[in-house]
Amino acid sequence: MENVKCECGHVNPYGTYLCESCGKPLKEEKGKLANMRYEGVARRSQTYKRSPIDRIWNFFSSVKIGISIIVLLLVTSSMGTLFPQEMYIPAGESPTLYYEQEYGLFGKLYYQLGFHNLYSSWWYMLLIASLGVSLVIASLDRVVPLYRALKTQRISRHEGFLKRQRLFGQTDSIANIDEEIDKAEKLLINKRYHVRKENGHILAEKGRFARWGPYVNHVGLIIFLIGGMLRFFPEMYLDEHIWVREGEQEVVTGTNGEYFLRNNNFLVELYDEEDEKYREALERTQQPVVKTYQTSATLLRRTSDGTIGSDTELEEVKDYEIRVNDPLTFEGFSLYQVDYKLNELSQFTFTLESDTVDADLSNIEFTVDLNDPQKTYEFDNGYRVEIMDYFPNFVIDDNGEPTTVNRIPDNPRIIFEVFPPGADEDEGEISLIGVRVNEALNGENDHVIRMSGVEMVDVTGLTIRKDRTLPIISLGGIIFMIGFIQGSYWHHRRIWIQNREGTLLLAGHANKNWQALKKDFQLISDNTHIPSPIDQTEKENEGVSQDDDSTK
Repeated sequence: MENVKCECGHVNPYGTYLCESCGKPLKEEKGKLANMRYEGVARRSQTYKRSPIDRIWNFFSSVKIGISIIVLLLVTSSMGTLFPQEMYIPAGESPTLYYEQEYGLFGKLYYQLGFHNLYSSWWYMLLIASLGVSLVIASLDRVVPLYRALKTQRISRHEGFLKRQRLFGQTDSIANIDEEIDKAEKLLINKRYHVRKENGHILAEKGRFARWGPYVNHVGLIIFLIGGMLRFFPEMYLDEHIWVREGEQEVVTGTNGEYFLRNNNFLVELYDEEDEKYREALERTQQPVVKTYQTSATLLRRTSDGTIGSDTELEEVKDYEIRVNDPLTFEGFSLYQVDYKLNELSQFTFTLESDTVDADLSNIEFTVDLNDPQKTYEFDNGYRVEIMDYFPNFVIDDNGEPTTVNRIPDNPRIIFEVFPPGADEDEGEISLIGVRVNEALNGENDHVIRMSGVEMVDVTGLTIRKDRTLPIISLGGIIFMIGFIQGSYWHHRRIWIQNREGTLLLAGHANKNWQALKKDFQLISDNTHIPSPIDQTEKENEGVSQDDDSTK
């Protein structure tokens, strides 16, 4: 594919329709107006189609393909909102069971298709990347030749170029053409046109920057997409949940074990039922309504001193009352108050009793931490109690086997084995203990484990958020809006006035808002002897109407 040389001497890329310099039509198409969308220059996607790279380029440069990717992204994104994403289901819940139990068959299908982690799936990321590639290629395919054509355009344009403009007129009945052109030049300068003059010809141009609006828009979108994709890197974005029991401390996710949070006290405040302002509303709800809830927390930091895992290695950084919409912030992290759970089971206290054994069991009492149970409990009188198995949230699975839904002690079951003094390892008495459950599992036992006390605790639910992508996303959004405004509220206008040996040629082009361009021509016509050009599209429509009338 060879370049095409115009009679003006300019060498144009293969496939160019109008010479980039003088505008001469390089392809003869009688009776047709010039296609000025890209100034008649050759686009790579329309000229190179042989190699695999050309086919890939042509595929992504298509506007239809770009719109199809956007539609596909919108559809898939909306499907991800049908049910909660895995990160938003209750803490400790198994997604395998949760979606089917909560949403039935559709929930099970939703999970099996991978929609529970849709926004981090490889194929969703591939769609976003494809949209970015489409924006880049489509922009380069158009902006490069357009920039080259506008930069190299001459003041003096070929007569064929002028005649193929939508607004065109010519006259040879004007005396003192040069004086009239000078008057027109001053009028256009007053209208803030950038006027260039060559050999008595005029090119007046205004608002060229509006042509770059869509491409600035694309740059903003690309930056926005990059910011969105960076959210999948932990160092750039974090959105995690932690549950901290009252009186305990947990590591702050994302800090590599450097920071901890201690829940000193959790407070829930209800609306006063005796308050006249709220009484009527509270009577309608027939249940307490939460006014606010907060966590009195202490932020701790690991020091370089002390043994890892010990309390001495943590130093207090600051105390803070974490409320809804009033997070604790530090080093780019924010801890938001989002949830709570009152009266979660924390500890069970047990005693050992027997009606058949003649032994003093009054001193046998032990406490099981339901979040971190001890494996073995030994007593001075020789008795030993072991935990064989522990199910914090007990259920029976489809195979009839005991299992746990999660590690939260909502329905705890403990299998104990009691060894009297001198008993062999295979002589233990096995029992299943839980709330209102006490069953012997290996026949009649001589000893009974009784639950004598229950301790409960309030738990606060916090969201840990770190977002370093916001500046990037914000920058992309700002650039997008600049491009949108640039392309929407301004338009590119050009006026050519040429004196060809006593014949005045007049032409104009606008990328939009032709009425504004026509008003500018009318201003010239009102203040000079230069007539306004004719809108050739209206002339063509009149000709079609006349043909239709004659046919009738």
